Amino acid sequence: MTATTPTTDEHRDALENQFGLADRIVDEQALANSVERFRERGIRLPTFAQLADPSTFSHDDRVGDADPQGPDARNLWRVHWYNDLGGARVSVPDHVVLPTELTGVESPIIVAFGDRFPMITAHKVLAAYACLAPRIVTGQFDPTRHRAIWPSTGNYARGGIAISRIMASRGVAILPEGMSQERFDWLNRWCENPDEDVIRTYGTESNVKEIYDACNELAKDPGNFILNQFSEFGNHLGHYTVTGRALGHVFETVRDASGRDLRLAAFTSATGSAGTIAAGDRLKDDYGSKIVAVEALECPTMLENGYGEHNIQGIGDKHIPLIHNVMNTDVVCAISDVATDELDVVWNTDAGREYLSRKGIDDGLIAAMAHFGFSATCNVLAAIKTAKLLDLGPDDAIVTVATDGGAMYPSERAKTMTTRYRGEFSHTDAAEAFGQHLASASTDHMIDMSEADRRRVFQLGYYTWVEQQGTPFELFEERRHQSFWKGLRRYVGVWDEMIDSFNERLG
Repeated sequence: MTATTPTTDEHRDALENQFGLADRIVDEQALANSVERFRERGIRLPTFAQLADPSTFSHDDRVGDADPQGPDARNLWRVHWYNDLGGARVSVPDHVVLPTELTGVESPIIVAFGDRFPMITAHKVLAAYACLAPRIVTGQFDPTRHRAIWPSTGNYARGGIAISRIMASRGVAILPEGMSQERFDWLNRWCENPDEDVIRTYGTESNVKEIYDACNELAKDPGNFILNQFSEFGNHLGHYTVTGRALGHVFETVRDASGRDLRLAAFTSATGSAGTIAAGDRLKDDYGSKIVAVEALECPTMLENGYGEHNIQGIGDKHIPLIHNVMNTDVVCAISDVATDELDVVWNTDAGREYLSRKGIDDGLIAAMAHFGFSATCNVLAAIKTAKLLDLGPDDAIVTVATDGGAMYPSERAKTMTTRYRGEFSHTDAAEAFGQHLASASTDHMIDMSEADRRRVFQLGYYTWVEQQGTPFELFEERRHQSFWKGLRRYVGVWDEMIDSFNERLG
């Protein structure tokens, strides 16, 4: 597609059909079909406002005795940050505050746990709900005739399969063949026909275009409905509304408990689909914090317009997601997968845990490190580097997220043990990993973004979205301006009203 100004109809069609920004009922019959199916199966939908603040509804009434890891539609009411590991409601999202003994910096680093989310033990189930629910209540997605296609590098595909199944729909996961075996094991258990509903594309974490190519081929069948997390603005809005508020609550809780006048200085997030980093937009609005976008050093797309492969599973790269508000990003940071691989072994072996204990780390925190997956460790390392780059002190807090836990990576850990440690991880190995990746963390491979840096990263997205994927040029350009992103937020209120109306029709 050439870079010409599209017609108004083309622009609106792209916003609604390609990117999920409908504020009206598009197909009354599809909506009626959804209402009938949901009524038959007893499915009710939570609003975004309810997921942002679960204290507004009764956990017992909505969730009851539903198994948090089972395919139960009542788990829709657990798609928020206020769960404990057993699926019970908590008053503040589970989190830890990392001390100087671990991080080497004075600034408290606050980490919220994503593996408390239901069914997939990762927060991507929220992204999947935020993409599918608006499509249903606007009559765009019809569960009686559409297959939901979930392109991902792992957790979003799992979240999509879970959300599809409990929302009475058939889901199809698309992910690179090189992702962790635990992801595929989970999909094999949840998909009724994994041979057809799990599509493995070429490559590993960085091979996102191959996923898009598979989606474009599937889209030729009108029965396939592509829910592309990299361009579905529901993903951005769900995290802005739900994750942003939850992280603000966590920060305020830590601030109040500290007895100091802490300020929220920064939020670090690996970009991936750029859904989670939208929480940074909310935190900047509410607290004035900086937004730090993180990627793999082995694939330095934002840092250097670079490319390559890496093993920080869940963070994508080699392109700029359409839903990334690049012009609101303050810092870019790259982390090596050598660091995340090796620290994962520290967190999850006896020798590693013993070393941390000798460093004065609290036993409770050491146990909590098992809930750090690769991207969680990546986010924490970026927070440490950010504290050094911005010269932050003890009254400057940084917030980040552990998007999933170590339970997703035993097979990868075994590879690291074999290839780097000869099958045995020693106290000396733990000391070397700690010293290299934590104690010696530097400000290398970072950019404190100027306006020119933001323009460079923003413009890199042109080749993916306009030239390859046919995004209207006018829409692509609108994303330069914060007025575009602020204007999106009205959709959340509209969707909540439509969800309420949908639930009323269920009776």
